[in-house]
Amino acid sequence: MTIHAEGLVAIAVFYLLILFVGIWAAWKNKHSGEAEGTDRSETIMVGGRDIGLFVGGFTMTATWVGGGYINGTAEYVYLPDYGLAWAQAPFGYALSLVVGGLFFAKPMRSRGYVTMLDPFQQIYGKRMGGLLFIPAFMGEIFWSAAILSALGATLSVIVDMNIKMSVVISALIAIFYTLVGGLYSVAYTDVVQLFCIFIGLWISVPFALTNAAVSDITVTAVKRVYQSPWRGSIKKEDTWMWVDNFCLLMLGGIPWQVYFQRVLSASSATYAQVLSFLAAFGCLVMAVPSVLIGAIGASTDWNKTSYGAEAPKDKDEAAMILPIVLQHLCPPFVSFFGLGAVSAAVMSSADSSILSASSMFARNIYQLAFRQSASDREIVWVMRITIFVFGGLATLMALSTGTVYGLWYLSSDLVYVIIFPQLLSVLFVKGTNTYGSVAAYLFGLVLRIGGGEPYLYLPPFIYYPGWTTEQRKHQDSDEMEEIVIQRFPFKTVSMLASFFGNFVFSYLAKYLFESGKISHKYDFLDAVVSSRNGEIMDKTTLVTRGNNIGLSELAPVKPRLSVTLAAAFTRRDTLPEETVEEEEEEFSPDFSHNEE
Repeated sequence: MTIHAEGLVAIAVFYLLILFVGIWAAWKNKHSGEAEGTDRSETIMVGGRDIGLFVGGFTMTATWVGGGYINGTAEYVYLPDYGLAWAQAPFGYALSLVVGGLFFAKPMRSRGYVTMLDPFQQIYGKRMGGLLFIPAFMGEIFWSAAILSALGATLSVIVDMNIKMSVVISALIAIFYTLVGGLYSVAYTDVVQLFCIFIGLWISVPFALTNAAVSDITVTAVKRVYQSPWRGSIKKEDTWMWVDNFCLLMLGGIPWQVYFQRVLSASSATYAQVLSFLAAFGCLVMAVPSVLIGAIGASTDWNKTSYGAEAPKDKDEAAMILPIVLQHLCPPFVSFFGLGAVSAAVMSSADSSILSASSMFARNIYQLAFRQSASDREIVWVMRITIFVFGGLATLMALSTGTVYGLWYLSSDLVYVIIFPQLLSVLFVKGTNTYGSVAAYLFGLVLRIGGGEPYLYLPPFIYYPGWTTEQRKHQDSDEMEEIVIQRFPFKTVSMLASFFGNFVFSYLAKYLFESGKISHKYDFLDAVVSSRNGEIMDKTTLVTRGNNIGLSELAPVKPRLSVTLAAAFTRRDTLPEETVEEEEEEFSPDFSHNEE
């Protein structure tokens, strides 16, 4: 096996840069929040809620812009019969950030939540919060595993080194600085990550464009030269599938802890909105070099390059078109600089998902569901242990399974059809309860799983209108298999069914219990009857008819966050109107006081 010394040096330089920045960020902010009395665990999760505009803008952009984003965009532009028309991630995730900023960032940040699951446990209880943790956790872990798997393949192109070794080293570096610095390390390495991607790719693009083997990309966009035009097209029969996938990206990109991790770390609710809008613009800007590289790959006569006579698509290497273009169409020094930067960026992308999964587990599962009396030091150690365990789990999956992308596709669909409609309900729909939430969970799960998953060779048991079959080569056996393709927008229909199911079953349960058609003793989830006892709930106390009863389901939030009774963990419909008005006036975010 040949080791490319220049490539190895480039990788080492960029990895050391990322590691240095991560450790420096942890050291720089090691006393952050101490003056205000902020818990250390909360500082690790949301960075003391003092992330500024510059770092915040970069880290919010890095919510989605990473190794998977740039590699995936280039791949779809390059693939015949797909092209730019099917490269939906740039616009889909940009609109996701816009929608998140307009409607979700302000209520989540204003109420002082620490993780995305907090409002679910507030409204639906700790058991339902635990159920909703499952798809959220799966999404984060499978995403990390997919990133690390892609990284191993990329490094094998650059330096021809052992894939397993490269994945393990990359994961250990990301886990180490995340252990040390938490969100601060993640945020500051995100700044370096985006600079690496931007500079590394833009240095490489001019050299690749002017390579003798590359035809004019403006011609190949509309005319067949070496393959179908890279502009792509959407067939009439695939229109609803395209719409379904776009809605998945735009709306399904919101209910992720990696996004709300950044939202909740902003210094104010207004800042959280501004950062979301800046990140949407950043998503589009960062996609441009990837689109160009995909177009270059589709415009190349590979027989004239060092790659060989067969094109990458014919070798089932379309997913690696970006590193292949940089390796074979650019001078060595440019190639190694670009590939080294991209590899470091891919490695850095895994850290936020690992931190997100450990944050949700430590707070919403360990602390709120099982150990309400846990000390801050205990929570910090739980986070550190789970960062290591979850990082190891993602690494193991990246090394041992060839279906990691299929698992991530399925889990991201479950985030869309299960968590998004429930997040919509807890934030904007008055009166939903745990019974509706359970029904919505089951509706979304059954309708989505019922549609099957071609990437996992999971056959459907629900055949939606317009379904068809096609022959596809099995990735392990290379045998041709018949799979079912669902052209009906069943993912979005599943999401809508989940949303309306929550609403309908919540009010049905409310009517049945309140009317006496079902005895109150059967309200085993305490979701309807108990809510009519005049309870006023905040994070620490349940006040009922003058008696203070300790509430262990929700953890305290520091007074400095201005999270007061009506503004935070409160059933607002039980408060007197004047109290609500006073609290809202007191809690109005003042942007000017938070600017640095």
